[in-house]
Amino acid sequence: MKFYEVHDPYYALIKAKNEENAMTIYTDVVADDDGGLTEEITEVTGTYATIRYSRVNGEDNKTIPVEEVLEHLTSEEEMVLIIDGSLL
Repeated sequence: MKFYEVHDPYYALIKAKNEENAMTIYTDVVADDDGGLTEEITEVTGTYATIRYSRVNGEDNKTIPVEEVLEHLTSEEEMVLIIDGSLL
C-alpha cells in the first residue's frame, strides 16, 4: 500500500494501492474534483503517514489507540485515514 496526501480543497490522508485509487477514494469520500486534484495529490512515505495518523484525534476527541493505528496502516483495505475536520 501507498499513502497519499491532499491539502486542497480539503485535507485528507489516504491509503491506497495507487494514485488512481486514492483519487477515486478522495472524490467518493472527501470532495469532488474541481480539475486540480492531480496537481494536489502527493505520495508520502509510510513513516510520514504513520506519524501523522498516530497524532490525530478520533471521533471521541481522543488519540487513536496504537493497536488501531497499526491495524489500519497494515491492513490491505484502502481507506481515508484522516479527513479535514470541517467535513465531520
